[in-house]
Amino acid sequence: QVQLVESGGGLVQPGGSLRLSCAVSGRTFSSSGMGWFRQAPGKEREFVAAIVWSDGLTVYADSVKGRFTISRDYAKNTLYLQINNLKPEDTAVYYCAGGAVGRRPSWYDYWGQGTQVTVSS
Repeated sequence: QVQLVESGGGLVQPGGSLRLSCAVSGRTFSSSGMGWFRQAPGKEREFVAAIVWSDGLTVYADSVKGRFTISRDYAKNTLYLQINNLKPEDTAVYYCAGGAVGRRPSWYDYWGQGTQVTVSS
């Protein structure tokens, strides 16, 4: 059984930082990749970043470039998202997804349950 389990979300003040983790069990995505998406209340799920598992090639949404960094630990089979200089508009549930590298949620076969990130003073 394939499982993706996110952690690391929480309440943070504007300008703060968080590191989200996504632990993968049951398979690896070494022949494809993984991504992060987010969904704010009343909005569609939005692409954040993706990474090619084998070589670490990354792609980001324009709205997060320079503040978000996606990475993976090959040995731990874990995906990360480092988020710096958080803004209130970053508030959302963040999901990790596996099985593709791209901007469309429908391209991904596996999803985690999500972790809440709330940015507020």
